Amino acid sequence: MRILVQKFGGTSLSTASAREHVIGHIQDALSYPYKLVVVVSAMGRKGEPYATDTLLDLVRKNGEGLPARELDMLMGCGELISAVHLCSLLQARGIRSTVLTGGQAGIQTNEEYGNAKIIAMQPNRILELLEQDQVVIVTGFQGKSSQNELTTLGRGGSDTSATALGAALKAEIVDIFTDVNGIMTADPRIVEDAKPLVRVSFAEICNMAHNGAKVIHPRAVEVAMQANIPIRVRSTFSKDEGTLVTASDSLPSEPNQVRDRFVTGIAHFTNITQIQVAAVEGHFDLQLRVFKTMAQHQISVDFINVNPSAVVYTVFDYEADRALKLLRGQGYEPKAMSGCAKVSVIGGGMNGVPGIMAHIVEALTVEDIRILQSADSNTTIWVLVQGEDMIKSVKALHHKFNLSK
Repeated sequence: MRILVQKFGGTSLSTASAREHVIGHIQDALSYPYKLVVVVSAMGRKGEPYATDTLLDLVRKNGEGLPARELDMLMGCGELISAVHLCSLLQARGIRSTVLTGGQAGIQTNEEYGNAKIIAMQPNRILELLEQDQVVIVTGFQGKSSQNELTTLGRGGSDTSATALGAALKAEIVDIFTDVNGIMTADPRIVEDAKPLVRVSFAEICNMAHNGAKVIHPRAVEVAMQANIPIRVRSTFSKDEGTLVTASDSLPSEPNQVRDRFVTGIAHFTNITQIQVAAVEGHFDLQLRVFKTMAQHQISVDFINVNPSAVVYTVFDYEADRALKLLRGQGYEPKAMSGCAKVSVIGGGMNGVPGIMAHIVEALTVEDIRILQSADSNTTIWVLVQGEDMIKSVKALHHKFNLSK
């Protein structure tokens, strides 16, 4: 049985004309022929009647007192509305379809309401319906705990639902439909000549997603990577194939083949605070005390540089005041620079290639951009810059590595 999973985001379902494009993609898949599982998000974005954030506003007017269990029940409503409405449209066209909630589809989670983790997949009911030539429409973003409670998977949860189902069903491919035509070399709102990527590796897109690219959630990519299920990121409003995300060992490696550049894309994060903490003379437990304090208070740290006399790291701006207060309580006098940006140069082809960092430094120096901090891995080099330099940095690096060609 050839199985395809399609996931449609909120903008793909928000209007009647958009939903016609969705139906067209479903009909195309059935003509191959595939057995088809369709994962849906809530319709639209904040302000539109069935969007998740709009539903949350209904109860926020009464304060933040709604218990986590009941909050998840509310947050799951938008996907159910999308799924039932899409089912009615398909049935009207003679396409047999059945709606399943995440729990009914076999997505089993822990009991961490609002950010549940998938712990098991039992897709038997889906397989039975596929054997009956039904299109199975699954509400994304949600699952079921061991106590049969509805749980939600956190931001990007519908992407994770789709790739988890793809893995469990051994699907040939998972199509993630969005309002953009694939993954771009940079944010097109910043870089006007950013180009769509035809093919990238799981590791590259995972790094891009972790570092600010918002096309697909990194947790979804990690699930697909573990199962080695290819993903296509496509536009709902086009028949183009979009970007294929697959294992790095299936990508061309020779310079005269398709993979002819070291850098794949530029990503960015804003609203970051850099914190510098100097050691107290005669004390040698700086690193332990600093990072243990952050961990105990659930403050996520990033961009860590450590030496015997100091530590430098970053937190999100909204956590900065709390982090600084905690450090002062430990007897330190930290320095902080808020409003910074993390700019990432990402590419599986850069591993072992000399000169990449030199190109980065040169591109930023020419634009009088000061690098506050840097770090690297096999596929990514990160630089921290002042927030006011972020746009200039992304454009300079995109140009330096010829990503518009």
